[in-house]
Amino acid sequence: MIDTGLLIIRVIIGLLMIGHGAQKLFGWFGGYGLKGTGGWLESIGMKPGVLMAAGAGLFEVLGGVLFGAGLWVEVGAALLILTMIVAIAKVHGANGLWVTQNGYEYNLVLIAVLLGVAFTGAGDFSIDALLK
Repeated sequence: MIDTGLLIIRVIIGLLMIGHGAQKLFGWFGGYGLKGTGGWLESIGMKPGVLMAAGAGLFEVLGGVLFGAGLWVEVGAALLILTMIVAIAKVHGANGLWVTQNGYEYNLVLIAVLLGVAFTGAGDFSIDALLK
């Protein structure tokens, strides 16, 4: 049962983070692509914006793939945690905790789940388990 739960958590979060990265990199799923995301990042002081957007998008896609597949799950979690820390520090932190005020609640929940899975392990239904 634990391994099934870990699989569900990993796949859902992994796919959602891949989607967030694809929004930044390609403008998919209602995103703004590198140019649009880069312009917004520059407006909040993160320069060069396009490079920052590419980095965030790549971390989200790569981290999402690794985490979702359960391959080097700790590395995937670390990449995603880093993006969440930056999101808190540069965007959501000043707004307080609650997501209803554009706060960092969602980011904090993701960090907790990512850390929990990284400390627990990917589970038996993962590439990490196959490589053992």
